[in-house]
Amino acid sequence: MAINPSLLFLSLLFLFNGCLARQTFSSQQFQNECQINRLRAFAPQTRIRSEAGTTEWWNPNSQQLRCAGVSVMRQTIEPNGLVLPSFTNAPQLLYIVQGRGIQGIVMPGCAETFQDSQQWQHQSRGRFQDQHQKVRRFRQGDIIALPQGVVHWSYNDGNERVVTINLLDTGNSANQLDNIPRRFHLAGNPEEEQRQLRRLAQQMQGRTERGEESEEEEGEGEEEEEDNPSRGSRHQEEEEQGRESSSCNNLLCAFDRNFLAQAFNVDHDIIRKIQRVRGNRGTIIRVRDRLQVVTPPRMEEEEREERQQEQRYRHTRGGSQDNGLEETFCSMRIKENLADPERADIFNPQAGRISTLNRFNLPILQRLELSAERGVLYNRAGLIPQWNVNAHKILYMLRGRARVQVVNHNGDAVFDDNVEQGQLLTVPQNFAFMKQAGNEGAEWISFFTNSEATNTPMAGSVSFMRALPEEVVAASYQVSREDARRIKFNNKNTFFFTPSQSERRADA
Repeated sequence: MAINPSLLFLSLLFLFNGCLARQTFSSQQFQNECQINRLRAFAPQTRIRSEAGTTEWWNPNSQQLRCAGVSVMRQTIEPNGLVLPSFTNAPQLLYIVQGRGIQGIVMPGCAETFQDSQQWQHQSRGRFQDQHQKVRRFRQGDIIALPQGVVHWSYNDGNERVVTINLLDTGNSANQLDNIPRRFHLAGNPEEEQRQLRRLAQQMQGRTERGEESEEEEGEGEEEEEDNPSRGSRHQEEEEQGRESSSCNNLLCAFDRNFLAQAFNVDHDIIRKIQRVRGNRGTIIRVRDRLQVVTPPRMEEEEREERQQEQRYRHTRGGSQDNGLEETFCSMRIKENLADPERADIFNPQAGRISTLNRFNLPILQRLELSAERGVLYNRAGLIPQWNVNAHKILYMLRGRARVQVVNHNGDAVFDDNVEQGQLLTVPQNFAFMKQAGNEGAEWISFFTNSEATNTPMAGSVSFMRALPEEVVAASYQVSREDARRIKFNNKNTFFFTPSQSERRADA
């Protein structure tokens, strides 16, 4: 199938316009949200059960998430569970906490490059093969980048549950609606999730009188539609369609049946089946039989092919053979695995390791203005104090626990407590922080609101302290030149401190 260059060019503009900076109105709206005197680590507030899994949302009204301009959800997908197609109003980073499966992402204007090897007989069109856009495999430790407005679905074809953490960057310049997380569902019955998100949105909008009025009017309209007896005089088919759509809340349910029949060029009966949702199965359904779609034979082969395509693009970028469309959009890499210890960017055999993901090793992140890191600390090891120069940090504890301290511009400790497994904590931009693992160690994933997030360590071999002249250190802290020299050079590590070091300092 040939690619329509005009459609693809428009899709590129639609998806990535204005991603060089976060929205001006967002920065204005959140400028008072980061006056934080106290942080807390917290668990999801809302839990929505579907037929084959659960969706949990952290409260987007929390001050720390409003400060960062993000929303966070966690999904659990049972074996043979299908997350129905949807899209969001903001870019996402999705981390696979456990499990493996397949995911499809519909890039507008791109070709259906996967074809089924089986041929099917059609009554009027003869033989044909199913074809669709690329389906990718995912596994534990993968980070997946999802642009705003792009349809995606996923399926658990393994034997254990799939757990994901999804960060929605609602403050991103690509989101031109508002800072409320919105999922636009294209199938199923997301009624319960929509109800819960409406309630959270009402709390957010309730901060302004205008927001409260618009939400009340919407609610009253829904009640009136259910109770208004004058609707009994309408045509029987319209009544039937109204009853079916009352329990169906995806985008296709509200469209006129005649319009959809013409748009899809199918019979009305097929549209009626599409708009009829039986039972409250939610947004994660259980597939009766195993889902059979065309997928890469092996994950390693898929990843190798994607990297080769990216290398070919970079090699020919300056040449005339590159059209700059398919190579950068339709075939771009969208995932990277951070769980492999050999993938670590920073490693200390006594302390732990850190793997980073940014626009340099996953170029799509430059357009999404996001990045991530996965960290591991061994027993009682710690990260030296530091601050994020250009991004908010949203930390999710994967395993174990760690004591975390966060200090604001007034020198106040706004957080000094343990972050437990499954809890979330936001560290605002420029707030200084440090962490030390418990006896069982700690593993975490962090998301950053910048595609090239940068930290400044306060101690160690690449710290600001090491870069200061010795006399400036001595004068600033009123210590001797000898003590200033110890402060600058005693820690030879880059980002870690080990238990033996901290014990020696305490004994001294």
